[in-house]
Amino acid sequence: MTHAWPVVECSEGLSDPVRDDLARRGSPPNLESIRSLFPPTTGDPAFDPEAISQRASQLRTDPEVDTGDAHLDHSVRMGLAFIDATFQGDHPKYGVKHYADDRHDGFPPTIIATMDALTSWGLHERAHQLWGYWLANFVRPDGAIRYYGPAVSEYGQLLHTGVLVYERAGQAAWWEEGRHALARIADHVLELCAQAEAKNDLVSGIPEADISRADPNNLGENVHNEDNRYFHNNAWLVRGLTRWAGLVEASGMASRHPVDRIQSLARGLAQRTLEAIEQTWPREPEAWWLSPQLEPCPTPDTLTGGTISSYTNYRYWPELLSSGLLPARLANRVVDARLSGGGQLCGMTRFEDHLNDWPLTEYLYGLWRLGRMNDFLLSLYGHAAFGQAGSHFTAYEQVSLPPVRELAPYCLPCQLVIARAARLLVR
Repeated sequence: MTHAWPVVECSEGLSDPVRDDLARRGSPPNLESIRSLFPPTTGDPAFDPEAISQRASQLRTDPEVDTGDAHLDHSVRMGLAFIDATFQGDHPKYGVKHYADDRHDGFPPTIIATMDALTSWGLHERAHQLWGYWLANFVRPDGAIRYYGPAVSEYGQLLHTGVLVYERAGQAAWWEEGRHALARIADHVLELCAQAEAKNDLVSGIPEADISRADPNNLGENVHNEDNRYFHNNAWLVRGLTRWAGLVEASGMASRHPVDRIQSLARGLAQRTLEAIEQTWPREPEAWWLSPQLEPCPTPDTLTGGTISSYTNYRYWPELLSSGLLPARLANRVVDARLSGGGQLCGMTRFEDHLNDWPLTEYLYGLWRLGRMNDFLLSLYGHAAFGQAGSHFTAYEQVSLPPVRELAPYCLPCQLVIARAARLLVR
């Protein structure tokens, strides 16, 4: 039996009706109850369901997958099993159908999500193989990423990922060659930050591949382009450099990258970014439009009312949260803005007239850091219930408002949301 709110309310309301109902009843989120709200999600299986399920049952993880909920446990295992089904050997693929086109192979969030998921569950040998291959084939000699539109934030995330792999899975086979590729990425980031420091400014650049002028299908809004100074981009450069400085010191690479200089650039960019945010965001605590950039930006009617508001809600704010740059006061403002500006339904991320959850892990990590457990569980459970097909667990990049169905094909970062975030629930 389903108990769905009217679709018109799902489409037009600014608050999340599921969250509102839980608050009225004083009830914490419960996955079984959330799954009963709407019919199961429908869509095409990305791969043979029986083969994926068999692979999932054979996985040996460390720690054991035991979140306390069988549906969530199976979602974790299925997500991990989808990794080898998606990759072609060691070569990455973003997804299936048109997302399997070669132009998407170098999309950094694919390898970032994969490394986080594998190393979270102790699948280190496979992580070494895939990470070593990616560094060898997708980092150019100048440290730029071999992809048509890498976001600036992704450079910081890749440095952070390199540190995660080193800390969780060790050096092994990837380190001898891979560290040189990471150092080239770091050189690229350090140059960007040094140029910004010289101008007492923030780093400008691509915020998302869809906005890149290198993409013939780019959206092209004047207020939303690759020359703007986006807060999430700068926040993740700070996080990446800070993490890189620790790895340089731990691994004896300080002769190439002096730690003091790395830390100085990171501190300076952090200070300028926070100052820019304070100057740009409205002082009224109830105001929900928090611009993602330093450039003037019109206030939208809702978080789904246009290109910049939708991208801000689904990716720029979550990455700003996951960077860890914001103090709790500002981070909570971002969460509250999402909740009051029409940014989610059943915890899932609204984008224009549908739902799009592939960056949801970034939001979940931000919620966890803030200790907002009920909001964390609602978004995790909402995605587990409706971000993936009810019968074969395939997760789609985009799905419709209820009744939920596939709108855009399966993609691996969306499939790995639960595998990554649910690890926080297992000691």
